[in-house]
Amino acid sequence: MSATVTPSATSPTESAAGATPTARGSATGTAVAAAAGPAARPAPDWRIRFGALSLIWGFSFLLIKVGTEGYAPFQVTLGRLLAGTAVLAVAMTVRRERLPRGARTWGHLAVAAFFLNALPFSLFAYAELTIPSTLAGICNATSPLWGMALSLVALSEDRPTRRRVAGLGLGFLGVLTVLGAWQGFSGLDFSGTAMALLASLSYPIGWIHVRRTLAGSGSSTLALTGSQLFLGTAQIALVTPLFTSAPDGFPLLPTLAVVALGALGTGLAVLLQYGLVEEVGPTTAQMVTYFIPVIATAAGVAVLGEQLSWNTPVGALVVLAGAALTRSRARGGRAASSRASSD
Repeated sequence: MSATVTPSATSPTESAAGATPTARGSATGTAVAAAAGPAARPAPDWRIRFGALSLIWGFSFLLIKVGTEGYAPFQVTLGRLLAGTAVLAVAMTVRRERLPRGARTWGHLAVAAFFLNALPFSLFAYAELTIPSTLAGICNATSPLWGMALSLVALSEDRPTRRRVAGLGLGFLGVLTVLGAWQGFSGLDFSGTAMALLASLSYPIGWIHVRRTLAGSGSSTLALTGSQLFLGTAQIALVTPLFTSAPDGFPLLPTLAVVALGALGTGLAVLLQYGLVEEVGPTTAQMVTYFIPVIATAAGVAVLGEQLSWNTPVGALVVLAGAALTRSRARGGRAASSRASSD
């Protein structure tokens, strides 16, 4: 799930959590390398880290569901942001990263923190009060579709092609299949599903803002992401007391779920992603997006005992196929532009 997105890194969802969509920040190898820093010892094979990242982000929706069993949605979001910020703060300290400078940069980071962290994290937490974690994970997979649609309007370098338009149409047909449109969306909670889809839409809005305003800021990706998470934490910390009261206690499982959600899904996952982008490039690294809904669905069914009708996995596969089409490029002449945009 897309947790954070900065100019030099892509992120998936929920995401999130978060490396994924078409409307991602323009990446540069120098910035990514600076963020990753020198390794004291050889890192595990990139395939192992890729699998770990897929599992971490895939299980995030299960952790949200467990967290909301003991805490209010805003409290879940605050807890995960606090834990994620702490992990990145330690990484920044170890690597001696400097905070970004300039009021304009911090202002743009505040906007990014709202659309990429505070808003979607809270919406997913509220959504999972009434919808299964499996459905939330599949809704998160629509982010590339929203990103493609928005980038065609907001980013002049993204031009519509028959393949991309076909991908959008196929993807949203998959959404209708997941929701069971032919039977009047019966059995679904409309407000919860709408919040999950709105959370998925929030990510590409934030990505486009980052791409337009923070590329070439001079700060490393790690510094920008850590600062973004800090600002997101501050935003939620201001809002939470207005809508919730202090918890009566700290139940074990929900507390562990929130801490793991933040430390792993919002902290460690970002660091894993940096290494993957540096080693195998953003195109391969962001393929993790297509594993997230599969893992989220399997986790919800196997661990939480959530029910799964035939249209959910079928629709999810159609959504992923559409997302893949929106990201594909024609052969030949498009290769150069693909490399120029770090895809």
